[in-house]
Amino acid sequence: MREYRVLCSLIILVLFAVNEVNADNPYRFFTWKVTYGDIYPLGVKQQGILINGQFPGPQIDAVTNDNLIINVYNYLKEPFLISWNGLQQRRNSWQDGVYGTTCAIPPMRNFTYTLQAKDQIGSYFYFPSTAFHKAAGAFGGIRIWSRPGIPVPFAPPAGDFTVLAGDWYKTNHYIMRQVLDSGKNIPSPDGLLINGRGWNGYTFNVDPAVLHYSNSWQKVSGPVPGGPTTEIAWSLQQARSIRWNLTASGPRPNPQGSYHYGLIKTSRTIVLANSAPVINGKQRFAVNSVSFVQADTPLKLADYFKIPGVFNLNNIPTNPTWGNAYLQTSVMGSNFREYIEIVFQNWENTVQSWHISGYSFFVVGMDGGQWTPASRSRYNLRDTVARCTTQGQWTSHEATLSFKILPFLSRVGDMILDDD
Repeated sequence: MREYRVLCSLIILVLFAVNEVNADNPYRFFTWKVTYGDIYPLGVKQQGILINGQFPGPQIDAVTNDNLIINVYNYLKEPFLISWNGLQQRRNSWQDGVYGTTCAIPPMRNFTYTLQAKDQIGSYFYFPSTAFHKAAGAFGGIRIWSRPGIPVPFAPPAGDFTVLAGDWYKTNHYIMRQVLDSGKNIPSPDGLLINGRGWNGYTFNVDPAVLHYSNSWQKVSGPVPGGPTTEIAWSLQQARSIRWNLTASGPRPNPQGSYHYGLIKTSRTIVLANSAPVINGKQRFAVNSVSFVQADTPLKLADYFKIPGVFNLNNIPTNPTWGNAYLQTSVMGSNFREYIEIVFQNWENTVQSWHISGYSFFVVGMDGGQWTPASRSRYNLRDTVARCTTQGQWTSHEATLSFKILPFLSRVGDMILDDD
């Protein structure tokens, strides 16, 4: 354990030395104390995880290119790790806060995250990424505002709200973690929280108005339509219709999206198919028949210090094998500045949500059925939106999802792809 801590400290010092934090941009300093505390989100007393006594945690407000220095003190009884969902980590992956790239903060210790909201605007969030801590709290919103003098593609809003919505359980997160570790599924959630509140409500004061297209001559009539339920085709069409505004300004003179990604020739295609096998009598989840097993040593440390026997490089197939699933600490290699096309093939009867930590990518296609090279003819190679998370819809048979990844980093350990 002592050697592990020494390695963690050493790699943090080494990598911090080459961290390219821009001294010409403003710094924002935060001190967070992570503690246990009583919360009542669904009217039942629970042990929550608080940040500076708050549930949800404090909101981070910053401006494009600001440097964020966040000193986190862990007063829990177990290691704690925070991930910054949506913030890009360019040559800075050891700050991303996911297992494999960042050491967890031991109890009664602290760690300072050094981040930069480089060339970004928008709404993001942070959350604890290990030990099922997210089911107890320690999450909050991040808002990156546009730099002064750089316009945004909409009029100033009458109001601005951060909405954190998600499922919630009355059961303690320790117990739910034990259920998952035993190879069983957790039950359905007990309720929905919006900004940390359930049945006791969270309200937003707004004025009534109707959205009306400027080129429409028809008046509004009839009742408000209901939301989608199992209308998969409608949902896919909605996702495909989200486009990038090619006339809008951005946080910098050359905003992301202007790289003409549609003209790039990919050098490699990876097809990843998810599955839910039972391995050694326990319910597991796998990608291309491999169910990932966490190693005792973080993968970033093993990669940097060339520690053998920690993970298996390139043992996970790049296409589905449909063979028996097995447990392994598998890592898929890639090359520096390689442009990769990744296809997620969802064969389950639930929606799958995928996130690539520290990166953004272009969702160029989404459709039902088995993906084939002919599917590329339906790609949007002009104005798709760059994202860090996307969902794979499902039908009674199958659905497919395609990505084109524009990686900025060189090491395979720099990119962690996980099922949200």
